[in-house]
Amino acid sequence: MKENFLHFIWKQQLFDFKKLTTVQGERVKILKPGTLNTNAGPDFLNAQIKINELLWVGTVEIHVKSSDWYVHQHEIDTNYDTVVLHVVWEHDTNVFTKSNRPLPTLVLKDFIDKSVLHNYYKLFIKNENWIPCASQITEVDSFILNNWLERLYFERLERKALFVQSLLEEINNDFEAVFFQLLAKNFGLNVNGEAFLSLAQSFEFSLIRKVRHDKTILSALLFGQAGFLEDVGEEPYFLKLKTEYQYLKRKFQLRPLFNGQFQFFRMRPSNFPTIRLAQLIALYHKYANLFIDVMNINSLEELYTYFSVEVDLFWKTHYTFENSSKKSNKKLTKSFIDLLIINTIIPLKFIWKRSRGEALNEDLFAILKEIKREQNTIITKFSEVKIVAQNAFDTQGLLELKSQYCNSKKCMKCAIGNFLLRKV
Repeated sequence: MKENFLHFIWKQQLFDFKKLTTVQGERVKILKPGTLNTNAGPDFLNAQIKINELLWVGTVEIHVKSSDWYVHQHEIDTNYDTVVLHVVWEHDTNVFTKSNRPLPTLVLKDFIDKSVLHNYYKLFIKNENWIPCASQITEVDSFILNNWLERLYFERLERKALFVQSLLEEINNDFEAVFFQLLAKNFGLNVNGEAFLSLAQSFEFSLIRKVRHDKTILSALLFGQAGFLEDVGEEPYFLKLKTEYQYLKRKFQLRPLFNGQFQFFRMRPSNFPTIRLAQLIALYHKYANLFIDVMNINSLEELYTYFSVEVDLFWKTHYTFENSSKKSNKKLTKSFIDLLIINTIIPLKFIWKRSRGEALNEDLFAILKEIKREQNTIITKFSEVKIVAQNAFDTQGLLELKSQYCNSKKCMKCAIGNFLLRKV
């Protein structure tokens, strides 16, 4: 038995409260169970409890065993002087107040709804499922599930927004610079994301503004800062960029990254960091007002068109500086642009609008609902338990559910877990 489950039972009042009595034989009537205390001190604050017709207003402390009161040394903590009812699963010793009277103690297991207990054991005890409710999740009402996934999406968006906000605070709320950092990070995907972010933060964004009009200089800056021009090569294009970068390096006192941070191993050539960097360069060379343009686009098809950029001629026949390959355009795919929309554009647009005091319109989320569902192992696993996402809005909610609730078994804070625990 876990204490957080007892908190859940008390908060939701999932027990027979009509004939409650303490271990001392006193009648108990719960007028207000109190509010859960997330700080130090008793578990529930501002409770109103009638004991033998006498109204007590104070706090409620919950333990698995009565003796936990002494284990936790509450007897010497003045914060617990306000406790009017001790709620336990098992009574193994009397607890006395400072006035030397037994503290009224309620044993929950004597009054708990047996179906709730059964549901609890089904979810938590000897459960080795991929998610605790894997065998029961299809029993959840679709209205509850859909509303919960919507709320989870906004929880996920707020978490992403916190990261965006932290970047903004580091560079004096320069949204254009943060957009560059976020784009770079997401061009690197999961494997190279942190390396790409380090690259974007290795120089002032004002330098991008200065050189973006010249693709050769822009390429020299980014490939040079990534450390890819530190190697020895004979390819004319490589030597041209290297010469240009040496000039930039001296002029702006640049320090390149170690290119070993960027991973090529076991990656598809289309995801090589060199190709993703070439695509990012093409984007910043083509659009002088990239940030403002993207913030003002409210159509998925417009975004697909806008991000359809051509890499430099050299990269159409290369995946690295060393070896040539069969010619291909290497444009950004729709699925890759989808990831940029989900992880960069929408979170930044969310913060940008909020900073300007603008209302969030439905267009922001309508785009997400137009995007096809994401394809990854987590979404596939949910499909296996008959939870099939319809679009990216759903998949983002499911990813949040798995990472923030299922992995740590926070079923009692989850609408799905609440439904299943209360099910008769």
